[in-house]
Amino acid sequence: MSELINNQQHRIATLAGIIRDLHAGRPAAEVKARLRELVGQCDAGEIAAMEQELIAQGMPVAEIMGMCDLHREVVADLVAPVVQLVPPGHPIDVLQQENAALKKRGEETLPLLAAADPWPSDDRLVALRRCLNDLMDVEKHYQRKEHAWFSILERHGVDGPSKVMWGKDDEVRQALAAFDRALNPRSDWPAVAAAGRQAVDLLLKMVEREDTILVPMCQSLFTEEDWGQIHADSPQYGWCLVEPRARWQPPQPAAGPQAAAMPAAAGIDLGTGVLTIDQLRSLFATLPVDLTFVDHEDRVRFFSEGPNRIFTRTPVILGRKVQHCHPPKSVDTVERILADFRAGTQSTAEFWITFQDRFVHIRYFAVRKDGQYRGCLEVTQDVTGIRKLEGERRLLSYG
Repeated sequence: MSELINNQQHRIATLAGIIRDLHAGRPAAEVKARLRELVGQCDAGEIAAMEQELIAQGMPVAEIMGMCDLHREVVADLVAPVVQLVPPGHPIDVLQQENAALKKRGEETLPLLAAADPWPSDDRLVALRRCLNDLMDVEKHYQRKEHAWFSILERHGVDGPSKVMWGKDDEVRQALAAFDRALNPRSDWPAVAAAGRQAVDLLLKMVEREDTILVPMCQSLFTEEDWGQIHADSPQYGWCLVEPRARWQPPQPAAGPQAAAMPAAAGIDLGTGVLTIDQLRSLFATLPVDLTFVDHEDRVRFFSEGPNRIFTRTPVILGRKVQHCHPPKSVDTVERILADFRAGTQSTAEFWITFQDRFVHIRYFAVRKDGQYRGCLEVTQDVTGIRKLEGERRLLSYG
């Protein structure tokens, strides 16, 4: 069969079927030849749709993650080139500029990992440490992508590729952490070099995936309002290695239905009092805890917003499945808590962690009314100072 399959759905199904053969052990060269014969050329959106199809058919995300590099190898020649024409400062431009800087720094790192006997000079180590520090700045890049970009992808019904990419992001994080551990304190140089090469290799592969798969896919799906939302949310995550090279002017977002439904001055009867919307907003912004509410369908419906929020939240997560707001390795824990709350076997769950030099207490509460599960409330609090309290304070003292 040599004719080109033009129907997009058939092409996606064909891609998925042949990739399944690859997972089953067919040689990559054979799979690549079949793809070229049956599919011809495809776009990045079809590659993403293929991953979505495989997940819908029951293939575990972990299995797709494990085969990502082989997927890239066999489909690389089939992906149609896409020229991105966006103004400076547009979220796509920001991501591409950061990727260019990450690629440059990664390529500068590799020569520093060349053979050294028994240990490189101090100058070389300083340069290597500087490169590693810069590469670890990718965390801001990934946070913005995982929360701002992926949330909107899910609004458009695409969540499979983002799950896979988030898992690969975590592999990059782990590899950079292993590189850092090997370098400080000093271990044997071959171990340092191996860890460094692994981290750079994984990071550069993600740069390529973002530029050739993620960006074209999002550009084909997102509206100008979507890009405006990403633009508005992005500064909260910070910039990776480079600042945006211009101030892009996004379109003015339309007023949301909730905003139009109730005037700001209207009062809400809470049973124990009546508060205006402005008073409620001020109250939630003043609370010494961070609140996030997830409804009975596991969708994020509300979060409080204070000046010192511990974990960043942006409006783009509203309406998003809470499972999609966590990295793949945490989803099982989230699912278990929600299942126990829904079944009525548990009503609370709590954790405490050290995060950015702060001791953080995280509690989850089942929200019920008349015995029916209505959702889950997350309460997060920085208790670093509270843990240090001793004795009593009975006199007024500020600060």
